[in-house]
Amino acid sequence: MSSLSSFFPAKLLGSMHSNPRERQTEPLSRLRFTLETMPGSRKYNFTPATRAEILAELYDAFWGPYAHLFLPNSNSSLPLHATLSEVQASVGQFKEPQVVPGRPCGHIFKKGESCFRCKDCALDDSCVLCSRCFEATDHTDHNVSFFIAQQSGGCCDCGDVEAWRHTINCPHHPYSPETAEYISSFEAKTLLHTPRAHHKTLTCRDIPPVKNYPFRTHVPPELRESISRTIGYAVDFVLDTLDSSPDETFMPTPPSDVTLRLQPTADPLMLDQFALLIWNDDKHSFDEVIELLHDITNRSREEAAQIADRIDEQGREIIEMSSNSTRLLEMARAIAQIDLGVTVRRSFDTFREQVSAVIIEWLLDLTRSRLGTDALILREILASELLSPRKNSSLLSAKDPSRVLPDIHDPTRLDWLFLYHARLWKRPRLNLKEIYASLLTVSHEHKLAIASHFAGIYHRIIDAYLLTDREAETSIKYFALQLFTVPSVSLYIVRNHNIVSRLLAIIAAFFTNQISDKRITFPPNPDAEIDVDTFPFKSKRFMPVFSDLRYLCHNEPVQELIAHNREFIAQFAQTCQIFMCINPNKRAASSHVEYETDAWISVFNVTLSLSRVIKIYGEAFSKATVGELVAAINTVMHHILKCIAVVDDRRELARFPPVAFHEVVYGETTYKIIDFDVMDGSISFHHSLQWLLAELFKHIDVLDEQPLHAAGYDSLRDVCMRHVSEEALLTVIDYPLRVLAMIAQIRTGLWVRNGFAIRGQLLHYRDFMLRELCYDQDLFILQTALVVLDPNTVFVSMLDRFQLLGYFSGATLHPSYDTSHLAGMVEEFFYVLITILTETASATKMPLPVAVRREIVHALAVGPCSFTDLVKRVAERMVDDVCFERVLKDVAHFKPPESTSDFGTYELKDDAYDEVNPFFYHYTRNKREEVEVVLRTRLKKKLGIQDPVIVPKKMNITHGPFVTLPSSFESEVLVQVFFYGIYNILTHTDATGAAPPSAEAILDQILHLAMVAVTERPEVFSGLAVHKAYEEGKNLVDVLCAFEYHDKYPTYRARVQWTLDRIAEHQRDEVGTRRRSPESGSKVEDPKEAKKRAAKARQEAIMRQMKAQQEKVAFNFEDIDDDEDEDQADTPEAPVSYGTCIVCQEELNSSKSFGSLGFIQPGRQLRKQPDGFQSYTNEAMTCPDSLDRSSLVTRDTGFPPAPDEVKNSKRVQSTNFDAFPAQFTRFGLHASICSHMMHLDCFTVYSGSIRQRHRNQATRNHPESIPRKEYICPLCKSLGNVILPVVVSTPPPELNNLAFSDWVRAAGISILKSKPDPVVESLQFRTGSGEFVFWTAQDSAYQSHLRVADRPDSTELHKMVDTVMVVAKNISQQSRHLRERTEPEFGERGAGMYLPEELVGYTISAVEVALRGQGSPGKTVADLITDPQYRMIRGLLSCLTKLVSLSFKFRPDEGREAVRQAIIKRLLPEWSRTSFTTFSHPLLLRDPFAILVETAAVAPDMLKHIMVLTYYAYLARTVVGLVYILNKSRSSATPAPASRKYEDLFGDTRMFFMSVVRHSPIFEQAAESVLSSFGEARIEQLLYAFTLPFLRRALILCRATYPNAFATPPDLDESLCEYRRLIKILDIPPLAELPTQDTIQNALSGWCAHYGHSHAASQLNCGVMLEYPSIYRLARLPLVLDHLYLDQDKTMTCARCKTVPLDAAICLFCGTTVCFQSHCCMDRDNQYRGECNMHTRECCGPIGLYFLVKRCSLLYLYANNGAFGQSPYLDVHGEVDVSMRRGRRQYLHRARWEEVHKIWLNHGIPTLIARRLEGTVDSGGWETL
Repeated sequence: MSSLSSFFPAKLLGSMHSNPRERQTEPLSRLRFTLETMPGSRKYNFTPATRAEILAELYDAFWGPYAHLFLPNSNSSLPLHATLSEVQASVGQFKEPQVVPGRPCGHIFKKGESCFRCKDCALDDSCVLCSRCFEATDHTDHNVSFFIAQQSGGCCDCGDVEAWRHTINCPHHPYSPETAEYISSFEAKTLLHTPRAHHKTLTCRDIPPVKNYPFRTHVPPELRESISRTIGYAVDFVLDTLDSSPDETFMPTPPSDVTLRLQPTADPLMLDQFALLIWNDDKHSFDEVIELLHDITNRSREEAAQIADRIDEQGREIIEMSSNSTRLLEMARAIAQIDLGVTVRRSFDTFREQVSAVIIEWLLDLTRSRLGTDALILREILASELLSPRKNSSLLSAKDPSRVLPDIHDPTRLDWLFLYHARLWKRPRLNLKEIYASLLTVSHEHKLAIASHFAGIYHRIIDAYLLTDREAETSIKYFALQLFTVPSVSLYIVRNHNIVSRLLAIIAAFFTNQISDKRITFPPNPDAEIDVDTFPFKSKRFMPVFSDLRYLCHNEPVQELIAHNREFIAQFAQTCQIFMCINPNKRAASSHVEYETDAWISVFNVTLSLSRVIKIYGEAFSKATVGELVAAINTVMHHILKCIAVVDDRRELARFPPVAFHEVVYGETTYKIIDFDVMDGSISFHHSLQWLLAELFKHIDVLDEQPLHAAGYDSLRDVCMRHVSEEALLTVIDYPLRVLAMIAQIRTGLWVRNGFAIRGQLLHYRDFMLRELCYDQDLFILQTALVVLDPNTVFVSMLDRFQLLGYFSGATLHPSYDTSHLAGMVEEFFYVLITILTETASATKMPLPVAVRREIVHALAVGPCSFTDLVKRVAERMVDDVCFERVLKDVAHFKPPESTSDFGTYELKDDAYDEVNPFFYHYTRNKREEVEVVLRTRLKKKLGIQDPVIVPKKMNITHGPFVTLPSSFESEVLVQVFFYGIYNILTHTDATGAAPPSAEAILDQILHLAMVAVTERPEVFSGLAVHKAYEEGKNLVDVLCAFEYHDKYPTYRARVQWTLDRIAEHQRDEVGTRRRSPESGSKVEDPKEAKKRAAKARQEAIMRQMKAQQEKVAFNFEDIDDDEDEDQADTPEAPVSYGTCIVCQEELNSSKSFGSLGFIQPGRQLRKQPDGFQSYTNEAMTCPDSLDRSSLVTRDTGFPPAPDEVKNSKRVQSTNFDAFPAQFTRFGLHASICSHMMHLDCFTVYSGSIRQRHRNQATRNHPESIPRKEYICPLCKSLGNVILPVVVSTPPPELNNLAFSDWVRAAGISILKSKPDPVVESLQFRTGSGEFVFWTAQDSAYQSHLRVADRPDSTELHKMVDTVMVVAKNISQQSRHLRERTEPEFGERGAGMYLPEELVGYTISAVEVALRGQGSPGKTVADLITDPQYRMIRGLLSCLTKLVSLSFKFRPDEGREAVRQAIIKRLLPEWSRTSFTTFSHPLLLRDPFAILVETAAVAPDMLKHIMVLTYYAYLARTVVGLVYILNKSRSSATPAPASRKYEDLFGDTRMFFMSVVRHSPIFEQAAESVLSSFGEARIEQLLYAFTLPFLRRALILCRATYPNAFATPPDLDESLCEYRRLIKILDIPPLAELPTQDTIQNALSGWCAHYGHSHAASQLNCGVMLEYPSIYRLARLPLVLDHLYLDQDKTMTCARCKTVPLDAAICLFCGTTVCFQSHCCMDRDNQYRGECNMHTRECCGPIGLYFLVKRCSLLYLYANNGAFGQSPYLDVHGEVDVSMRRGRRQYLHRARWEEVHKIWLNHGIPTLIARRLEGTVDSGGWETL
């Protein structure tokens, strides 16, 4: 006890009596004892029980005797393994959220949760909302994006005053003006105070308890004491443990035995028991780790996989524990070889680390728990403990806790935790981040305190992050995002912790590679050199460090600091100076560069990151005074000159060549300019200081004349010249100018020998998204030079740099450019010239929305495009800005996507075209020409002129230093450049008779500039144009006049005229004398016109000749036709042709047998009506009365959907997305056909070629499978596996049109006359169902064509039947478990699927289902079916017929008569009763449609009559099924129809209903109650719904057999419902007429009696399953994709692993959620297939269709192959967003969704996949696609 008494304060011990005192000290000391002795007592083996014990001890010590204050319902203790917050949540303690004005939401996101961002409301990108706050606030028409939290730890910013532009009125987190006021006064105070020299970080004493919190609970002082002591002790335990943990998990060489034993440890006994751990990282795959573990630890792959899972989930795992250290070290070496993180430590320390992880988990649990109603108190106590220094509490730790952190004064526990963060592993790291995040929201003071400690130790955090951390994504460095984006916090730490300058120092030291012992040197050596090939440039991790700097400087209060404090810009300039001119390029003149490095990529990454900071740093000076801005400009210039002009021996000559001047004479004036040859010198793309200078010059409002005068400067020129000479300024601008000249040379192809690297740099530099960070800055520096220096000097410098001084003085031959290069350089020169003279965005400080508008208008002027393409044409800063989409709506129309494959596009509104400038500086030459065409066409229409002139607009620079920019047009150099530009081209054209290269482009540019000049400075420019004479004494006007009517350049005439007219306004006489008038020119034109006329006449003559020839040929053709007709008259009838064979291209006719390519696939598509599901009963009640009319009610299917539609389509309620339950599907074979035909012989050859291809491409994943007999149609690439006979033979026998009763009588007589037929008897099923054994798929007596001698034509048919039988038998053998039929005894015939029902009947049914809800007036369902489909049905029927004839080979009629009689006997009860042996099975238990199919195959002439019988059998069956279903439904829940609608069809429903069931007392009773509760109207409605599909299918079957007899009559009344129309066409007497139909009555009563007496009716499972009568739909996906995530733990949970999958796939057939390509659910026995494949086998047989939620795409599966399909969701801009990369909200696009239904219902999935695989030749498995 004595050691403990020193631990507790004496007064506390004294004040307690003996008993309480024992109790008070006991739990904590017990906790200490347990934790200290645990490693040994548990034999270092950490189990879930250990965790439970630690938690129990922690809670006991924590709450002492006060457990009841925390636990609900007076539980005395927590259940084992549970945590407090779980228990509190489970009893609903958190149900009622606390509403306190001014308190932030602080909801912490879990991994996989959805977060929302609203650009219009948020202050920056880091502000997010949880789905609850988002749903509660109104963001109509805002730019909302949505994403999934990749990790836990972020928190919702709702209610935080500093996160939003305006209040968002969340009802859960109301706004409080006091909070807002408090923050703004805090900022004001911090800005005014001067920071202390050594600022102390805030500790727990500086933080007051939270005020104004209404939910406080009284906390007894002893409880508070025990809470804080337990927490303090627990944190100290963690820190003591981590003291001896290693900093790195990476072992290039594992330690030797000796060093292993000497490693630091907390184990007092120094036991040699070691543990080997593997650590998670972000570069090894699961499979690598599993294989490794399997190899080195002898574990099975399953165990290895579980360990790999744990490594991924926890961040590390113990692989082996042993005292044999040598063996462990050997294993460690093997692991380290593949660069996997591995450590070998003493088991004692490892065990303690695991205990620490539990403690951290417990601390996290406390932040989520409440004490009574108080949700803050526990977090406040935790915070105050973390902000206190460590205590030496460990009994065993001999270390001195006052061990100091070298660079931190009085470190608190929080500092130590931050520092040791990198020693932890994934799970505890994330938990700690979550703890910190939860503390930030307690109060503003807490936020400041945590930020202040974070900032204090920031450089150490960065060291670990950049240099040692193996798992960067969980690094504490990313916590900066939550602190540095808060304005008041960043202001505080910049002011008091100097964080900006420390960050700059880190950047400087890191990139100059000042790194030793895994630490970045601080403070850095300022003279260190930079080398782009060192490690720092290759590191991928430096980007976030720049982002941190950007976040800090972006905050408004920090911008104030930057603007007003000189040291910020000085230090920043110094940092930029390090990066000046890095990685220079030198032109490879004679031979190609040997080795192209890619160092330039990392250099660009670094400097672009830097230039983003430069942009923000520069923008800060908009808050500066004139003096501050001028000082900043001087500072930056000073730094530029210091590095480029100061000569000393340390200077790198490649980066900064010495400055030399030379004198140049141009146009009689001498200029002293810099001497530099771009073709020979070395030039870098990176001039960070000039970019910074450019940003400073952009503040034209601060640099305006008045403020400058007030500060004692005349102008911007005066500002620049006061400290530096003109030569120095020329040096400053020369660097950007060199880059521009180098770019021009690269673009014209003068640097090709430098290889790809130089092109890559150029593309980056000028890229649309990035150019405003670098390229535009260089142009702006030149533009500024025109204002600050004499424009003539600037122009001459440019000419000199571009090496065009000679060309523009008349020398057209160039020493180093050849002709094409020269023309290219001239064009590039004018491009730069136009930009710096006319681009005014920076010169007028154009407001961002205006700039954005201008960019969008120019991007769309070329033509409409999708949003993504548009964004690629605009700078990233503009796209990211909040105004972008608003402006886009203003200037463009959105055209939503309509069909399944198109995307939404934006089209420029008409009035916006007036703002387009074809010479906009972001246009390439081709774009400019396209835009000119567009604008000219518009002007032509508008003005009605043939050749309109696009007049440039005035620049309108009204204030700021750039007001004088237009006066550059008064420059003489410019006029001379114009003169020679035109003159050289004209003289070249006249000399050679052809235009030189690039002439059009150059003339366009010069004329544009001249037009701008006469617009801006008409007088002076006109004067110069007239008075300055050059070559041959000509002046500019002379050249223009010669140009005006030049016959080679007629397209320029209008523009030249316009220019000359403007000059003439000022110099009338001069222009008048020189101008040739067009009258004198008209004679010149004449020969040309004559030429044109002659050409036209020639052309017309040729056309006339051709026409005559065509008529002659056509006439001859007609003759040939006539001859043929005469021949045919007397020859025997030619065979009917069916088109050509797609292999041999010969005609298909009866001379050689052929077939259709078909595909028979197993499926579970047909649905049975589910019983016991109320919703499906209701659906049947509300079925449309015509399924052959379009079902899509024309809803407003506008895209994107209207806001109220989105609001109303709230959450997904059910767990299966209203999908159809899989257990109610019916298995069968579906045949489909691709409409192409082939000779049988060709088919044999083609099949052989497929087998050959499979042998040749052995590793390929082929689209077809040979064991399944598949092939691919050579023409349309559809999948097939059979060839179906095409019926060419005689037409079917004529339909028997006798009246029904007469036919029954005749049939009876013919049966009486014939002898009994034992053969037929023997071929029927023993079960007495009346089915025939030769029609089963696995019939043992079936023989293939090879075994049967037959006539040749019938052998051919037999071959085709074989293909069908082989496939059917295969499927049938594999699917026994899916069929409900009773199989015959072993050795009897008739095993397998029954083909008339399960192949033909199933196929027709599926075709009918696919057509539900489609159609148009005047057509029945049979009219919607295509000819090939009818051909397929006839082919299947002929297969059935052939199977009969094989069984009755030796009868002349091939057994038809016998089977016909058997069918009649089966149907007419008087015959079926006589032979009870054959038909003991009640007819009502069979599917009547199958009997109709049998009839069509054997005796089609009696279809009409059999149809009547089967229809009535179907009605009776429906009654039986209805009784069964309605018995389980409640009538009160079903919709009631107003009155009976179908009395004329069904007559006395009640009577019919009761007579069907009267033979079975149980059934009769059930039917009574059903009738009385549901009533006749409902029953009638259901009878209608359930029997309509039968009529539709019957019509399809009849139309296939007799195309003409069952045609739709033209006079059919369209207003009738479908049922009435079908009954008319099929000629069936409706049920209402039953009383007059005796024969039908007899049949019915016979069937019902047989059923009623059979055992099937005695129980209530009835044996009759009705079919689902409605339109088939897939699972219902929500209208808005993110609604899937709202209650994902309820709606999307994987049934196998009981988790919410990270990558979920939703089965669209049954709505089940499965894990997609995940590790947890895998079929380890079946080639490690994933859960989608596993579920497909259970759900829908061979095909699967899934929506992949996270990837946003569809997955189609068929028999181990698959393909991805495009998502049915599109974002607001009508585009697919794969993997939610852009994160915009997505809406279901109806047309795409319908397309998915179509593919599925038409059984198109196998073919879709086959086509995909056919199109890609992959190396292995579709998974590799």
